[in-house]
Amino acid sequence: MPTDAIGRFMAALDPDQRAAIGAKPRAEQQQLAAAWERELEADDELDTLDELSPPAAEAEAARRVLHREAG
Repeated sequence: MPTDAIGRFMAALDPDQRAAIGAKPRAEQQQLAAAWERELEADDELDTLDELSPPAAEAEAARRVLHREAG
């Protein structure tokens, strides 16, 4: 399991998203990973989901970050 923020963020993505984000510059990957970590820390709903399924909470946070970036 990856221990750095980018690696953990990438692991939370589905394979298609992982390939797309993997093609982006490292700086952009770092920005997305930082936004992902902030999302995980700030959202109380994700805290509850994290207690039930940490991978699901991480995937939901990643989905939210990518949705905001696309909008």
